[in-house]
Amino acid sequence: MMESTLRAGLEAMGLPTASVPSLERYAELLLETNKVMNLTAITEPEAVATLHFLDSAALLQFEPLKEKRVIDVGTGAGFPGLPLKIVEPDMDLTLLDSLGKRVTFLERVCSELQLERVNCVHARAEEYAAQTREQFDIAVSRAVAALPVLCELCLPFVRPGGLFIALKSTGSGEELAAAKNVIETLGGSVLKTQDYKIPATDVVHRLIFVKKVKNTPNNFPRPFAKIKKNSL
Repeated sequence: MMESTLRAGLEAMGLPTASVPSLERYAELLLETNKVMNLTAITEPEAVATLHFLDSAALLQFEPLKEKRVIDVGTGAGFPGLPLKIVEPDMDLTLLDSLGKRVTFLERVCSELQLERVNCVHARAEEYAAQTREQFDIAVSRAVAALPVLCELCLPFVRPGGLFIALKSTGSGEELAAAKNVIETLGGSVLKTQDYKIPATDVVHRLIFVKKVKNTPNNFPRPFAKIKKNSL
């Protein structure tokens, strides 16, 4: 059943379906590991297929990632980065998370699926940004924090001319309004928002595209405690 849901969903979005067996194996590893470690509250296989995999892959309808350097900030169990990589193998992906156990799980998935050009990193975003500042074409993040916080964590990774893409709900209008000053301070500019419906569901989500128009000042990102306590 998962196989047909994934295949039909990818076809509906105009995306290649050769990735379906790898996505199925990813789901098996996710649900198996979730029994001993909290990776996802979604445990029904069909819901994993739609609300995790197809939701993540939907970004590829609106932004090609071929030959791009992409970082997934606060990736958790690998969303959206791993489904994007599985559907579009021809990209360089960094999966960044602050919890070592999650990174170990991600490394296992990448090994089992024989994914190349993936770097699984155990670090806090504000610390890793000091090492990889403005080295990525695209930063993505899904359901990690409010948009003003997320922008400060993600935009420093993006090169001028690149993009930060936040995967959000359609109720994110207030977040976006609150983040506009932050985005400008960090060298970004809101490019567009794009709503999309996840195939085989009635769920509509939103992508927020922020273009990096100039370098982020060197004093950002701040330590996370300061970001959380005092948004820009």
